[in-house]
Amino acid sequence: MDKIYDLIIIGGGAAGLSAGIYAGRAKLDTLIVEKGNGGGQAATTLDIVNYPGVRKTTGPKLMEEMKLQAEDFGVEFLKTEVLDMDLTKDVKDLKTDNGLLRTRAIIIATGASPRALGFKGEQEFKGRGVGYCSTCDGEFFKDLEVLVVGAGYAAAEEAIYLTRFAKKVIVIAREPEFTCAKSIGDKVKANPKIEVRFNTEVIEAKGDELLRSVRLINNITKEEYDYYPPKEDGTFGIFVFVGYEPKTKSFKNHVNMDEYGYIITDENMKTDVKGVYAAGDLRPKSLRQIVTAVADGAIAATDAEKYITEEKERLGIKDIEVKKVLKEEVKKESKIENKAGRSSLLNEALKNQLRPIFEKIERKVILASVVDANNAKSIELKEFILDLVELGENLEAKILNKGEDLAFEKQINADKFPVVALLNDKNEYSGVKFHGVPGGHELNSFVLAIYNYGGPGQAIDQNILKDIKAIDKKVNIKVGVSLSCTYCPDVVVAAQRIAIENPNVETEMIDLSNFEDIKNKYKLMSVPAIIINDKDVYFGAKKINEILDMVNR
Repeated sequence: MDKIYDLIIIGGGAAGLSAGIYAGRAKLDTLIVEKGNGGGQAATTLDIVNYPGVRKTTGPKLMEEMKLQAEDFGVEFLKTEVLDMDLTKDVKDLKTDNGLLRTRAIIIATGASPRALGFKGEQEFKGRGVGYCSTCDGEFFKDLEVLVVGAGYAAAEEAIYLTRFAKKVIVIAREPEFTCAKSIGDKVKANPKIEVRFNTEVIEAKGDELLRSVRLINNITKEEYDYYPPKEDGTFGIFVFVGYEPKTKSFKNHVNMDEYGYIITDENMKTDVKGVYAAGDLRPKSLRQIVTAVADGAIAATDAEKYITEEKERLGIKDIEVKKVLKEEVKKESKIENKAGRSSLLNEALKNQLRPIFEKIERKVILASVVDANNAKSIELKEFILDLVELGENLEAKILNKGEDLAFEKQINADKFPVVALLNDKNEYSGVKFHGVPGGHELNSFVLAIYNYGGPGQAIDQNILKDIKAIDKKVNIKVGVSLSCTYCPDVVVAAQRIAIENPNVETEMIDLSNFEDIKNKYKLMSVPAIIINDKDVYFGAKKINEILDMVNR
C-alpha cells in the first residue's frame, strides 16, 4: 500500500515553508515538494529590511533558516515536479517525475514569476540587456547605466540594489508617484545614483546584438524620445519589475481561479476543493510580500490540521507515535571531530549534511582537476576537492599541475581554468565538467552531478532517458551561471544529466565571473545562458526536455 501523507505542500517559498513549520509543529506527516531550489521570489532578493523582528538579512539566508526550521519539526523535502493530479477523492493523488504521491490534504504554494511588460523588443533582447532578476544579472552591468521599469516595492528595492553595480540607475515609472511605502520611495529619490522619471513608459528596445537605445514616452505630454547610453559604454540594461504572474497553470481545471490565473480562496486559504488550500503570491491580494506569504502559509496549515484530524476521526484512523529525531539531537549524537579543512567553502555543519549523501554513492567517482598555479581560483578549487573527497569512501581526487600531463588535459578538454571533471574508476571522462569553484547555489549542482554519476541518481522519466540515449552526434553544452543565481543549478543539473547518460555529450558549468572573454564573445548579459556547440545561445530556466529540443534542432 502506498504511503499516505497527512499533508503535501507544493512549493518551497515563504508560504510553503511557513506552512511546513506550522504543520510540522502540529505533528502532521508533512512533505514539501519543490521542482527548483526552493526559496521562491525571496531567494532572488538580496537585502530584506522589512521582515518583522529581523532588522536586516538576505533573502537566501532567511529562506534557508525557514527550511532548517521546518526540518527541525520533522518536515520532509522532495525535489520533484508535479505533472498531474487527482484532487477529487478523500486521498489526493499527485503524479510527479519521482512517481505517485498520496496525501489527505494539499497546500498549493507555487508562488508567482516576474511578468514581462510586452514592449517591442523585450523578448528579442532578453538575456542581452533585458532582465528580471537583479540578484542574478546585476553584476553583468558593472559601471554601465541601467533602467528599472516599475513603481512598486520590487522596482524601488531593486533600483537601490542595482546601484552596487551600475554607475547610474534610471527608474521608469508610468505612475505619477511610487506605489510602495513612502519611506522606500523617498529613499530611492534621495539616492544620488538614481534618477526617477515618472509618467514615463517604454515603447521599444532597439539594438543589434546588444541593447543600444530605448524609445520612451511621457504619458502626460505624449512626447516621445530616445534614451542612449553614454558613448563610452555602448550598451545598457533594462530591468523589468512590473508585478508577477501566478504559477498555477498545472492546477487549471482542478481548482477555481480568477481571470488572471490567481487561485481563489476564503479567509482560511480554502479553495473550492475539499482538503485543498492555496497560500502566498498565487492568491488575489493587495500586498505580495514575504510577511503576507508567511501569514497565508500559517493560516493554511492551521486549518489543514483541523481538516486532517476530522478526516482521520471520521475514518477511524489512529496515528502511530513515531519519535522524530530533531537536528539538535542528531548533533548531540554525532561524535565527528570538528577539524579545520583546507577550503573555507566546507564548514563542519555542511560536511555533516553532505556525508549521508556521499555514503549513497555506489560507484567510484574521481574528481580530476588540472591546476594552474597562476590562477587563484584554480588553487581554491583544488583545496575544495581535497576536502570534499574525504566525505565519501567512493570519492577520489586526481590533481595534476597544468602541463604535467597534456594527454589528460586533452582528454577532459581542459581549455579553461579553474577546471574539474568527473571520471569513473577506469579514468574515463564522464562529459561533466565545472569551470569555477562550485560555491553558492552551484554547490547543489556539483553534489547532484556526483550523485547522478556515481549512483543511485535522481529518478528520470523513461521517455526522456530514451530521447537522451538517441543523441547520435557530438554535442557540447555550456551553461553560463553566476553563483548568486537561483535558477542556474537546475539548468546545470539537467544539462549534465544528458552528458552522464550519453557519451556523445559534454556539459560544462561556467562561472561567468571568471570568464570575461566568454561573456563578451557570446554577448551574455543574463544567466542561466545555454550555449549549444559554441553557436546557438538560449537564456532562462530550462527543463531537461527543453534542452534536448535545443540539442536536436
